Amino acid sequence: MRIAIGIEYDGTAYNGWQRQSHGVGVQTVIENALSKIANESIETICAGRTDSGVHAIAQVVHFDSKVKRAMRNWLFGINSNLPDDVNACWVKIVDQNFHARFSAISRSYRYLIFNKSVRSSLHRNRAWWIHRPLNEFDMQRAADHLLGKHDFSAFRAAGCRASTPIREISNIRINRDGDWIAIDVTANAFLQHMVRNIAGLLATIGQGEADSAWAKEVLESCDRKKGGVAAPAHGLTLMKIVYPDKFDLPIVG
Repeated sequence: MRIAIGIEYDGTAYNGWQRQSHGVGVQTVIENALSKIANESIETICAGRTDSGVHAIAQVVHFDSKVKRAMRNWLFGINSNLPDDVNACWVKIVDQNFHARFSAISRSYRYLIFNKSVRSSLHRNRAWWIHRPLNEFDMQRAADHLLGKHDFSAFRAAGCRASTPIREISNIRINRDGDWIAIDVTANAFLQHMVRNIAGLLATIGQGEADSAWAKEVLESCDRKKGGVAAPAHGLTLMKIVYPDKFDLPIVG
């Protein structure tokens, strides 16, 4: 039986999603909780591996198990064995052809900036504080150059293991609400650090240190060294994963 789960987590205390030997990944606590309920070792596959400190509202994972439980029992059993900063939002039996990563049509991330002269202690782990005024209109003009299918080598981490740097951004919007600026990006898939590198570039432009055309120059250079700083991880949240309608999964985000 293949089961899909919607996961929400605050990534502050974790070394990213992936199970690892040098720190605790979100995957580890999820699999430990599932294994206790199933009384067998459970391994999960996620829709997108998030980096250390990155959060998620709508991560999706799947796993296989011979154990039969009511979905309600899976849901409440998982949550009773998870720490307070990780929880399951929904559980659903899916077709054996479903794959949390490869079946996904698109992924959406939000990068949050707190743009005020005084920092916020309450939001220190959920947004990037930039005290200098940002021009969100210049940021949007720059972001528009990134729409479409491109080689995003200039926005990938040096250690990125993706087989190709080609990605397609279908939407990128910069919205301001008072002191808050949200950068919302949707693509078919993302390279490692891609959104953080985009956010860093847009923030540089928003502060007037470069004009909006610089985004196009960086993109076409395919050179990460020309792309400027990477935004810190704690401002990034995985917001939404979209799958084909045939899987009938809840859409969160």
